Amino acid sequence: MSSDAIVLLKDDHKAILKAFRDFEDAGENAHKTKGDLVDKIIELLTVHTYLENEVMYPRVRELVPDLEDDVLESYEEHHVADLLVMELTTMKPTDERFTAKTTVLIENVRHHIEEEEDEWFPQVREALGRKTLQEIGAEMEQARAQAPRKPSQPSALKKTIDAVIG
Repeated sequence: MSSDAIVLLKDDHKAILKAFRDFEDAGENAHKTKGDLVDKIIELLTVHTYLENEVMYPRVRELVPDLEDDVLESYEEHHVADLLVMELTTMKPTDERFTAKTTVLIENVRHHIEEEEDEWFPQVREALGRKTLQEIGAEMEQARAQAPRKPSQPSALKKTIDAVIG
């Protein structure tokens, strides 16, 4: 398995997008399935945004100052997703706005993924090169082992609080 940071993030994106498709294909009254899928989506997003916020984005900001605005925009997109995730954690799959809120989360995260993969990742790869991306990827793999799986865990809680009051 590659430790290239961009490859690792793209692998996460594939898993997230698959969970999104599964949710969309679940059917209108598949409340249990949708609830389980939202739990899975929240876990995938919590781990993924932790890795980006704690490892990838700070390193890119440090090493590629020209991408500062892109990194700041990505932090804000995570902020929006964090708010939606926190709201979803308090809802039941049978709640009137559960599917609508999940759909908005999916649309926002898909947009974020497309921007990263189509615009940002190629610029980062060109600026940093393979060796640096492998070093960052190794840092991400170490961070993944301790990454929060739920927004309520202490290492995710600060990010969540920042999202709510920030």
